[in-house]
Amino acid sequence: MTDILLALVVIATLLLFPWTWKAFSWIWLKPKKLEKCLRDQGLRGSSYKFLFGDIKEMIDSIKATRTKPTELTHQIVPHVMPFDHDKVQRYGKTHFTWFGPIPRVNIMEPDMIRDILSNIGHIEKIRFSHIEKKLVIGLFSYEGEKWVKHRRIINPAFHLKKLKMMLPAIHTSCREMVEKWQALVADESCELNVWPDLQNLSADIISRTAFSSNFEEGRRIFQLQTEMTVQLLQDSHLFMFVPGYRFLPTKQNRRIEEISTEMESLLRNMILEREKVMHMNAVKNNDLLGLLMESNFKEMFGNTNNVGITIDEVINECKLFYLAGQETSATLFVWTLICLSMHQDWQEKARQEVLQVFGGQSPDFEGLNHLKIVPMILNEVLRLYPPVITLPVRVTNKEMKLGKLVLPPGVQISIPPLLVQHDHDLWGEDAEKFNPARFAEGISKATKNKVSFFPFSWGPKICIGQNFALIEAKMAISMILQHFSFELSPTYVHAPHTILTLKPQYGAQLILHKL
Repeated sequence: MTDILLALVVIATLLLFPWTWKAFSWIWLKPKKLEKCLRDQGLRGSSYKFLFGDIKEMIDSIKATRTKPTELTHQIVPHVMPFDHDKVQRYGKTHFTWFGPIPRVNIMEPDMIRDILSNIGHIEKIRFSHIEKKLVIGLFSYEGEKWVKHRRIINPAFHLKKLKMMLPAIHTSCREMVEKWQALVADESCELNVWPDLQNLSADIISRTAFSSNFEEGRRIFQLQTEMTVQLLQDSHLFMFVPGYRFLPTKQNRRIEEISTEMESLLRNMILEREKVMHMNAVKNNDLLGLLMESNFKEMFGNTNNVGITIDEVINECKLFYLAGQETSATLFVWTLICLSMHQDWQEKARQEVLQVFGGQSPDFEGLNHLKIVPMILNEVLRLYPPVITLPVRVTNKEMKLGKLVLPPGVQISIPPLLVQHDHDLWGEDAEKFNPARFAEGISKATKNKVSFFPFSWGPKICIGQNFALIEAKMAISMILQHFSFELSPTYVHAPHTILTLKPQYGAQLILHKL
């Protein structure tokens, strides 16, 4: 009798309050319907858990691995992505899990990845939460015509001819760090945690090349973005997909709003000042901000019917310049030095090439383009330690055929470069070995023309800053190799972990030797 009364109360509540029915549908009926659809196609995955799905398990598994380091090998997948690794072992490479009430399908098959990254009509990136937009928006997050317009306006700033103009600024930043290290190794060798210096180096480079300022002047933006990242990855992020969460006056929400306001104020003042100077024709547009604004002016006042982008959108692109430029480069620098410390034979091969091409002279654009071994090493580092371990999650906006699967609308798609690029079926038994020689004949040969290497994404939306990141990495690594040999310190602890990008949790303690 009690069960019948309870059922009647539930039914009456659902009938009397339409929003209750919508909420019930969102958190239970729709997930169960989608789960049945996926299982009916033979897809395996975890069972839906009310409201939160697998989020708690995801967080707990990462917390557990961060309490201890891993072995000094490149077999880092179980440590960096424990939840995903476990689900691949249990359900297979193509499986589904739950991000709250939304199913998320894991894709590792190259042909499927090619279809997803080439397809603009049936899938789109998931919408960033209001809070996440405070940290990163811009070209990275746009879709459709808005993405096309922004890409068209930003493209000129990343042409190789323009990047060549920025090489002196990159060289200056690298030289300052090298000189600092030379002072430290005056007695022939010293132990140093190079991670903070490499973070400062990448921030310095992006400050100079994007805003024509040095690191000291750009440091506040860097600090604010770093703090914003930490705020977003706190445990309360668990609730960020819940509608209305951003309106709650939590300590975290208030601090995020304060950071966002200060960062936008700094950038707005910088842009308005640059705009004023540009109208006076008093400056050459040889940094990313100037080139972006110049391209935008042409879009707004050229012989087209197009309109440019607003100052708020310029601010968003600047935030993206700073975040993506700093984060990606710093992680590429540090994992390259760690890998070359672990593999002294490749360090010596790279040094001999650098000395043969440049001798003791400063690296130049043409010489950097003639290097062969250094780019092979960088590609192998990007394969084993991709800065972004999972591409931005996509979601189907209509029914989509993917291989033998038919995905209904509302299903998320996850593509993890780290898992794909460590896959033995794609890369052979030595997939988790450091072997730059696999790239001796280029990326296409190494991948057998499969989409199995995409540290900067792939297809129409490949990262616009890829060439920039590789040029600065070649410059930095070449200059370090010219002046130092290096090895891992006994105090180094191998613990790759992700805070936005793949970082060394306890730093990178090396022993530097003066050459």
